Amino acid sequence: MITVRVPATSANMGPGFDSIGIALNLYNTFYMEENDSIEIFATHGEHVPSDESNLIYQCAKRVYDICGKPMPGLKLIEDCDIPQTRGLGSSSACTVAGLIGANALLGNPLHQENIIDLAAAIEGHPDNSTPAILGGFCTSLLEYGKVWSVRVPIADKLDFVAFIPNFELSTEKARQAIPRTIPHKDAVFNLSRAALLTGSLVTGDLHNLMVAAGDCLHQPYRFGLIPDGEEVVKSAKGLGALGAFLSGAGPTIIAMVDKEDKTYYSRACMYFAERFPNWKPVLLSCDEVGALVTPTEEGALDKLDL
Repeated sequence: MITVRVPATSANMGPGFDSIGIALNLYNTFYMEENDSIEIFATHGEHVPSDESNLIYQCAKRVYDICGKPMPGLKLIEDCDIPQTRGLGSSSACTVAGLIGANALLGNPLHQENIIDLAAAIEGHPDNSTPAILGGFCTSLLEYGKVWSVRVPIADKLDFVAFIPNFELSTEKARQAIPRTIPHKDAVFNLSRAALLTGSLVTGDLHNLMVAAGDCLHQPYRFGLIPDGEEVVKSAKGLGALGAFLSGAGPTIIAMVDKEDKTYYSRACMYFAERFPNWKPVLLSCDEVGALVTPTEEGALDKLDL
C-alpha cells in the first residue's frame, strides 16, 4: 500500500485568473493499493462515492488505460483535511492523487511532466493542479495539450491566512457569475498586476502586493455570491495584510502576510470572532514539496477513524 499526500491550492491568485496558483500546507492524504474489487472508504464518517464514479478511481484508471494495463480494482482510503467547495483545490487534490498514485503503483512509467499535463487536461485549470503537484508558487498555462509553467519558492517570505467561511459555494455557480466579455481596461488592469505580483514574489519586493493583488476579471462578479466577502477582504487588509484575494472560485479568502508580522494571526482571530463569527482564520504557509508518494507506514491505518 502507498500513501499519497496532496496539498491544498489557492488558484486565481489575485489578478492571476486561471494562471497563477500556490500550494498551501493543508493536505488530503490517500491510502491506495491494487485490489480484486473497488473498496473505497473515508475517515470521520464522511460520505464519498464508493464505486467507479469516485474521482480518484477515475483518474487512477485513466493512468492504467494510458499505460495499457488492466486495472482489476482499487482499495482506497481518503483522509481529507481540505474543506470541499471552499476554493482550496479539494477536487484538484483528488485528481492529482489518482494520477500520481496509480503511476506509483505501476512503477512510475509516466514522467512528472506527463502527470502535470494530464492533471491540467482533466482539471481544466493548471493554476490548481500544477502547484498541487510541484508545490510552491506557480504561474502556468495550458497550450497545445501541454502545461507551460514557472515555479517560484516563496516560503521564507510570506505566511498566508485563509479566512474559511462555514458555507459552501459551488464552483459551477461561481463560473456562471462571470461575464463572457470584459472591458479592455479590465484586461489591462489584470495583466499589469499579474506581472507585478509575479515579479514582486520572485524578487521579494513585498511592498507591491497591496496593489498587485487587485482583480477585475472574477472577484467583482463573485462577491455577490459570498455574504460579507468584500468586507472580509477589507478587514484582512485593515489588520495589516499585504494583500488579500478570493481563493479559487471562493468563498475562502486568502490574506498574504509578511512573516515578520508575528501577531497578525492572533489579531485576526480576535477580530473575526467578534465581527465575522461565520469565518474561521487558519494560519498557513506555502508548501514547497507538492504531491508526495511514500510507502504506507506500518500501523498507519490503525490510527484512522474509519
